[in-house]
Amino acid sequence: MARTTVVIASRNRANSLLRTLTHLSELAAPVILVDNASTDDTVARVRQDFPQVTVLESAVNLGAVARNLGVRLARTPFVAFADDDSWWAPDAFERAEPIFDDHPDLALIAARTLVGPEETPDPITPLLRHSPLGVGVAGPAVLGFMACSAIVRRQAFVEAGGFSPILFFRGEETLLSWDPAAAGWALCFVEDVVAHHHPAPERAPGGELVERRNAVLVSWMRRPVHQALAASLKDPRAFRAAMPRLRQALRQRRALPEHLEAQIRKVSAQPRRGG
Repeated sequence: MARTTVVIASRNRANSLLRTLTHLSELAAPVILVDNASTDDTVARVRQDFPQVTVLESAVNLGAVARNLGVRLARTPFVAFADDDSWWAPDAFERAEPIFDDHPDLALIAARTLVGPEETPDPITPLLRHSPLGVGVAGPAVLGFMACSAIVRRQAFVEAGGFSPILFFRGEETLLSWDPAAAGWALCFVEDVVAHHHPAPERAPGGELVERRNAVLVSWMRRPVHQALAASLKDPRAFRAAMPRLRQALRQRRALPEHLEAQIRKVSAQPRRGG
């Protein structure tokens, strides 16, 4: 019986999504697609070509929060996220599930991400592999991950509240790293668990600014005031972009444990290896 469910959120990426589903069909795992109000023929094509995939249709584009709907529907103890341009190695879940079983305090496995046909390691890989936080329960302890190459313990994800609607999309992983860690969960990078990512060469305009905006918002939601002020002053354009969401972010503000804040400072000072 499957113990890991794959959850995908997608919008208007039918061709790429069908390629991803072809790869995922090699795994003995249920797949839940949350369609973010696509205006193309995504839903019809998935239902025709992959009837085994459970499809949830959202009436509006929820961004990363769409993944929360898939997690709620999942009935397995573990959930692996994928994007419409990423998929998991055939043995990824066979490797990950025993690690979760051996470490009941492990909330998340950040996988090794291989990019494109050349299978080049994603620039985040050396940062995770050489984490300044040292060895954790199942590998290098981390405070960050890529959603398209992360497997979570469903219980920990639900307890943390999932992805935040304030952030919508881009950089939404940061808050979902800090909150489980603050609750005592562990997050680790595991080299032998592999995900593949084949992003389109073109990227949506404005994505970098949104990611910087979200970094400012997360600072105000969790970090000390002087750190949030520093982040805002360092990037005034991102702060201006954050202003419409700032009041909502401040309503959800809460302090992190001091030991975790010290770890965040350590990670922030980490040399950027490999990009």
